[in-house]
Amino acid sequence: MLSSLTIAQAHEKLRKKELSSVELTKACIETIEKVDKTINAVVHRNFERALIEAKKADTQGTFDQPLSGIPYLAKDVFCEEGVPTTACSNMLRGKDYVPPFDSTTTRRLKAAGAISMGKANTDEFTMGASTETSCFGVTKNPWDRTCVAGGSSGGSAAAVTADECLFALGTDTGGSIRQPASFCGCTGLKVTYGRTSRYGVMSMASSLDTIGTLAKTVEDAAIILQTIAGRDPLDGTTGDVPVPDYLSSLRKGVKGMTIGLPKEYFIKGMSPEVETAVRTAAKELEKLGAKVVDISLPHSSYAIAAYYVICPSEVSSNMARYDGLRYGHSTEKQDNLIEYYIRARSGGFGPEVKRRIMIGTYALSAGYYDAYYRQAQKVRTLIRQDFEKAFEKVNCILTPVAPTPAFTIGAHTDDPVQMYLEDIFTAPINLAGVPGLSIPCGFSKEGLPMGLQLIGPQWGEETILRAGYAFEQATEWHSKKPTLK
Repeated sequence: MLSSLTIAQAHEKLRKKELSSVELTKACIETIEKVDKTINAVVHRNFERALIEAKKADTQGTFDQPLSGIPYLAKDVFCEEGVPTTACSNMLRGKDYVPPFDSTTTRRLKAAGAISMGKANTDEFTMGASTETSCFGVTKNPWDRTCVAGGSSGGSAAAVTADECLFALGTDTGGSIRQPASFCGCTGLKVTYGRTSRYGVMSMASSLDTIGTLAKTVEDAAIILQTIAGRDPLDGTTGDVPVPDYLSSLRKGVKGMTIGLPKEYFIKGMSPEVETAVRTAAKELEKLGAKVVDISLPHSSYAIAAYYVICPSEVSSNMARYDGLRYGHSTEKQDNLIEYYIRARSGGFGPEVKRRIMIGTYALSAGYYDAYYRQAQKVRTLIRQDFEKAFEKVNCILTPVAPTPAFTIGAHTDDPVQMYLEDIFTAPINLAGVPGLSIPCGFSKEGLPMGLQLIGPQWGEETILRAGYAFEQATEWHSKKPTLK
């Protein structure tokens, strides 16, 4: 099946004229039409324009860039000119918000010749860990449709795993690329804060949000990052640092590399199968020439508490723009402005968004700012310092992505705290601003994928991609596919 090709494989066939972009795009469209009714990964379809762009790519016929003619999906928070972008929220869905501009990421992909086919499902405004809060309904795990795909980039991860596209864009604020990648059995890359531009991507928490990718292999993730990384004058938070040639260093192996195993990431209550899979992966990396050592990240246990003060506080600020007047869900005329705001925002936002706005507003309110928000920022500094000290001794860090494989749909619906704990191994990385890579490392006895997480120092994507590629080439977990009808 053509849609099951990796980017690297498809590029080679396109370059040799063994395949056309139209054929490849049609194959992805056919797969979406066939299987998406069972997984609900795609929420906006842009097939007609995609085929026009694919035909242009074939007419030009050079395919000199590795993403030329390659079809992809973008998480439904990436603005694309002329394409509905709703953040899977009734706040924007009701009026079908259609951006008049492109995000920097989609613009760079367009310049590289990549073909956008539409938007992938997400938790509402990316708030969730399971893609269950979307106004379009839950995305189901391709391996077991009774389980979640993960969140908030669950639609992107499920689409990649189901071969509905060759890659997908996602965002990661507290684990929203890595966790669904682990649950669905694909590759997910969360970059250093500032490595990629956030311009034109709807914000949840501005100091935590990062733009990354879901892909079929580590090599594909490196190809995509090469295109979308780098300084952007439209985003003042992007770093003015060189972008390495990620592909050239992929095959250097891990010989001489020191990898840390933090004791705080192997905790009571986590799945024994997850722990076994990650420790087995550590042994595999040792066989490949790496040195694996035990380390400590002592403030990790405070990460979830700090994250769920900082994140909702920034949510409270970012969501203020959706007032129903400038754009967003509107309501019938009310007696006064306050009543209008209440009705418009109550009708547009779902329960999880409202919960985070309320928590954040409380944490930032007079009399509580110092007790909550300021303290959380102090803890964030300690967590970042833990990683800085660790990277003085190791090249990268190996941990689980999530404490369990994918959970059943509805399992945490009535228990938001339990849902928040799904981010226990991923949120610290966002607080520290360092990169993380999720790759498959095994399956549970129920047949659900499990992932490992490689964490690198600031701007250290090159290191974790290199280690991830070495592990991937020595194992076959990434090549396994679910049966879909």
